[in-house]
Amino acid sequence: MDAEGTQLGIKPLPEALHIAREADLDLVEVAPMANPPVCRIMDYGRFKYENEQRAKESRRKTTNVSIKEMKYRPKIGQGDFDTKTRQVAKFLGQGHKVKITIMFRGREMSHQELGLRILDRVAEEVGTMAKVEAAPKVDGRNMIMVLAPDKRAKAAADADHADGADDGPSTTAESNGAATPVAADTQES
Repeated sequence: MDAEGTQLGIKPLPEALHIAREADLDLVEVAPMANPPVCRIMDYGRFKYENEQRAKESRRKTTNVSIKEMKYRPKIGQGDFDTKTRQVAKFLGQGHKVKITIMFRGREMSHQELGLRILDRVAEEVGTMAKVEAAPKVDGRNMIMVLAPDKRAKAAADADHADGADDGPSTTAESNGAATPVAADTQES
């Protein structure tokens, strides 16, 4: 083949080298195992450079997805739950998968529904940016669930947030309203 990609047919080696030198290019053997071997007339330095650039570009586009882990306890307080859940949302926003572990001790094993409730709350809170990849399952004294970032759900949530700017504060007010009665109940006790 010549530099434009047209077939020149079967040529003896000296003639092929002569054609390449006239064009001020290199004769590169593309398929040595073929019978007869296939050669191409090209600028080999440019060819190597373009291959390196393509490889560099493909390495740049790949993302390194790692699994982060967040551990909860069945008797976790609201403040700790919120902090850990914000961290889970941060990890998901960075494109990492998150393994959520509920650690049970002693008699807590007989109340696994508490752990399941916590996992459901976490999935609900980060549901706008994640999907449940592995449903909650018991592994020894731990209950495990894996969340993966969901680009479509995140894009839809961002679009909803951009469309209805009033939706954000009302959601925050609702969560603050839910926290206020709990504080009022403890004061009455």
